[in-house]
Amino acid sequence: MNELIGRVFDFEKQVFPNQSALYEKLTTDGQQPKALMISCADSRIVPEQIMQAAPGDLFVCRNAGNIVPPFSTANGGVSSTVEYAVAALGVRDIIVCGHSDCGAMNALMHPETLENMPNVSAWLRHSHAAYRVVSESYPESHEGERVRMMAMENIVAQLAHLRTHPSVAAGVARGEIALHGWFVDIHAGTILVLDGEAGRFVQLNPDMPLPVALPAAKRLAADIKLAPLALEAAE
Repeated sequence: MNELIGRVFDFEKQVFPNQSALYEKLTTDGQQPKALMISCADSRIVPEQIMQAAPGDLFVCRNAGNIVPPFSTANGGVSSTVEYAVAALGVRDIIVCGHSDCGAMNALMHPETLENMPNVSAWLRHSHAAYRVVSESYPESHEGERVRMMAMENIVAQLAHLRTHPSVAAGVARGEIALHGWFVDIHAGTILVLDGEAGRFVQLNPDMPLPVALPAAKRLAADIKLAPLALEAAE
């Protein structure tokens, strides 16, 4: 802890004075983050470092397993963060970020390790879809591969949950919100991104457009053109 306190002093004496103008602007103008990132709470994953973000760039929500519970009437920290980021801050990009060697995904595979952690066990129920997908669709994989696969399928599952939130669903329908799925490989120091068209994770390529899980584009399911006879019948 003393080491961490020392870094606080370093922030006060070295970092802040060099960025005082930025902090003054953020205080005066308020925050306008470029994206909301929902990341795992794992101490090895630091969203701001991964994106080389400055103060004010990212609105971050971290929890065990980078989970987004489906929308419900029960209030929760993740739901409130998502709603505030979209409705109040006008965030147009939302990233769900998982990673390799994820303890939450490993716990899903070994529920006996959660006997003394009932809250964690209940929380991870929001990732059971990923567990089923991996168990039934990757039968030949060994345990080491399954944790990685489950982390990726969990990102897909949480993106689906995200779309049940009214603020997100409305933003998607208006074509104002894009959804992203990212996987950080801690060992390789690389990031894989979910390509929504291909339905799989791909490596980032600086010479290619960024693959997106769900691009921002207006989507109105009932926006259809009826044939003349159908219009007469409707009248």
